[in-house]
Amino acid sequence: MAKRGKKFTEAAKLVERTKAYDYKEAIELAKKTSTVNFDATVEVAFRLGIDTRKNDQQIRGAVVLPNGTGKTQRVLVFAKGEKLKEAEAAGADFVGDAEYINKIQQGWFDFDVIVATPDMMGEVGKIGRVLGPKGLMPNPKTGTVTFDVAKAVEEIKAGKVEYRADKAGIIHAPIGKASFDDQKLQENFTTVFETILKAKPAAAKGTYMKSVNVTTTMGPAVKIDPSSVTIK
Repeated sequence: MAKRGKKFTEAAKLVERTKAYDYKEAIELAKKTSTVNFDATVEVAFRLGIDTRKNDQQIRGAVVLPNGTGKTQRVLVFAKGEKLKEAEAAGADFVGDAEYINKIQQGWFDFDVIVATPDMMGEVGKIGRVLGPKGLMPNPKTGTVTFDVAKAVEEIKAGKVEYRADKAGIIHAPIGKASFDDQKLQENFTTVFETILKAKPAAAKGTYMKSVNVTTTMGPAVKIDPSSVTIK
């Protein structure tokens, strides 16, 4: 196991490893135990009782955080004609078609999210082998393949985050920055929690939310008691 630094060891002492905290208390504790000298990202991890080898138990989607992520996403839009103007007006950082596909083929990646209109997916597919491993391929499930490019760009800029269960059935999602006040983080957390809860596949058996943890960049994980979260 990697040797932990003195700051991490001291911070970890504040967290009872076996205790599942009320979510409000857990978020407060995660912020308190942030040890880095920059504005750390606060992230939540859900370990779910799903079998991701089965198609009917895959979970993937996107959710708009009410208070944003604290990070401005750079958006590249692949579109044609009027849709290019719509994307530009909505605040997309880069809009175009073939020229950006060529740039990406040459190793350009100065963006965070790609939105594409369905009629551009044939072209975008040509760089799928480059985009796929980086998690940048547009997908209808996350709202990034759409003719409503303005809405897609506005949501991403407002704080839309994508989530996807990995092979072990774990979903990681950012809920803001350590500099956010507690209430903003709580609101973002409950929004993500409710979304993941509603995404439960009908075929999933047994306990769905096996564990929920909140952590900051390089900080200790704080266990959350899922029953402490009240959904309105």
